[in-house]
Amino acid sequence: MNAKRWWAILIAAVLLLASLGFRFMGSIATTNFEDMFKLDDNQFEEEIIEEGVGDKIAVLELNGIIQDTAPSPVLNTTSYNHKRFLDMLEQAGEDSTVDGIILRVNTPGGGVVESAEIHDKIIEIQEQYEKPIYVSMGNTAASGGYYISAPANKVVAHAATVTGSIGVIMEGYDLSGLAEKWGIDFNTIKSGEYKDILSFSREMTDEEREILQTMVDDMYADFVNVIVDGRGMSESKVRELGDGRVYTGSQAKENGLVDELGSLDDTIAYMAEDNDFDDVQVVKYNYATGFNEWLGMSVQSMFTDEAEFLGIMDMIRQSNAPRAMYLYTN
Repeated sequence: MNAKRWWAILIAAVLLLASLGFRFMGSIATTNFEDMFKLDDNQFEEEIIEEGVGDKIAVLELNGIIQDTAPSPVLNTTSYNHKRFLDMLEQAGEDSTVDGIILRVNTPGGGVVESAEIHDKIIEIQEQYEKPIYVSMGNTAASGGYYISAPANKVVAHAATVTGSIGVIMEGYDLSGLAEKWGIDFNTIKSGEYKDILSFSREMTDEEREILQTMVDDMYADFVNVIVDGRGMSESKVRELGDGRVYTGSQAKENGLVDELGSLDDTIAYMAEDNDFDDVQVVKYNYATGFNEWLGMSVQSMFTDEAEFLGIMDMIRQSNAPRAMYLYTN
């Protein structure tokens, strides 16, 4: 490579670094550093969405797939964060100025364990702090989204909400035929007969299918009991409705899966009326932008395409191991 090419490469590298530097400095110039270094006890900001000086209602939004995937603080700032949502619930419960909580649920569901943790936290708040918790369903509140809604004091859905999908799903892939076609061999060394259960390198055996089906049936029974306890329905009725199908909000109202039809504003009105709240102030909890989130957004603004690619690769890595889900897939 001659000297001219070396100089061209050097100049291009300097220009690239200068461009990134200007973007980074621009982020710094527009950053409120006083807010950026907030302590953990102020990790949620209150946005007033309805003025009032009387009782206070806190609105908490749950968006996206319910899964504890420990997102990277540098490259992932907007996806569902399980720990944060649990902390948000806990803070709303502990806050003596909050008289009622509304969960704005917009999710197709997610992990079995994560859904159960949210469900248990809701019941804990209801019992320990004696605060009403209502659910306002958005576009989708299916499977795990319905699981966490079941214990609410009142469930309100839009007429066109997609809900239901009561059940458990566990999926894996059998790529052995494709591997054989392309001449790919899998070498597996395992300590026990079932160590590679649901492996994509071979067909599932009847014994393995029976093992996994028993697990799914146990988790489904838990889902049924959650609805029986939360909605006051008979087990036979829940199992009749809970065959995995989805319902519109209107259908869910007809079969008793939700209490009312309406919007978030309607849900606020229901809570105020049902609990004799007066001159209500309504606030929405938002994540405070701390240093990690600021850094993440700065990096994403500089490397948008790269960040999206790394995010996709992260999801692929996390989906390697099959898991049972309370999840609506279409």
